[in-house]
Amino acid sequence: MSVLEQQVTLTSGEQGVVYQPMTGTPRGAVVILHERYGLVQHTLDLARKLAEAGYLAVAPDLFSHWQGDKEALKRGEVRVFLTDDECHRVISRFLDYAQTQPGVGAANTALMGVCQSGRYPIVTLSKRQDIAAGVVFYGAAQDRDWGVNEQQPEPLEQLIPRLQAPFFCVFGEGDHVISLRDVVRLRDAFEAANKSYRMVVFPNVPHGFLNDTMPGRYRPQAAQAAWQMLLDFLDDVFARGWPQQRVKWEFTSDISPDYDFSKNVRYE
Repeated sequence: MSVLEQQVTLTSGEQGVVYQPMTGTPRGAVVILHERYGLVQHTLDLARKLAEAGYLAVAPDLFSHWQGDKEALKRGEVRVFLTDDECHRVISRFLDYAQTQPGVGAANTALMGVCQSGRYPIVTLSKRQDIAAGVVFYGAAQDRDWGVNEQQPEPLEQLIPRLQAPFFCVFGEGDHVISLRDVVRLRDAFEAANKSYRMVVFPNVPHGFLNDTMPGRYRPQAAQAAWQMLLDFLDDVFARGWPQQRVKWEFTSDISPDYDFSKNVRYE
């Protein structure tokens, strides 16, 4: 499907890129958040793929106001950390933008976080009740995400009970920063709060296995399967297949009986 790409700047100064199908009404909207490297090609490629699947895809630059070395950021040599409040404000502006686009609306809007931004859908959807779904790819589960500090004043255990939308979460057995114990901790938090989720742990794949711009990490077969699961989840949610008056728990994990997190390797 042909898509239209558009650079956008909000009145508050944040910048982003929007992709939309050239023909027809979008099936819904997905605000897709970038990894630690900023708004790089990988995130734009994923946003384009969402548009090719029929969705309006909005890719914000969460670091629009950061004045540091953007090239060093892309290379992973520096990191930018936003407070939960900053994340919520910036992301909410792009969610509002998405919801005002023709054929979208609140009932057909989802928020997707990847790696460092994986925590942000939980933060934002704990404060907003008008988003249909949250999506997390290999994020929101490592020890850092559970900590309480000046940037993260509330623990995830307090945020998750306020969620009203179902979540789709994807992890990898070979992830070097998120262990299976971390994944189970997140799963248990959703269940303790009686919140709906679909969570999948893919066998053998490392952290970032969706990223085809990092050959060491990319696992094409698993990436294709995970992407199709994402599209199926979005279709299901937007078709009202996850009603708020029901709670669904779906957990699938495929791991070795000799799983050892300490042996997982970082790939580039």
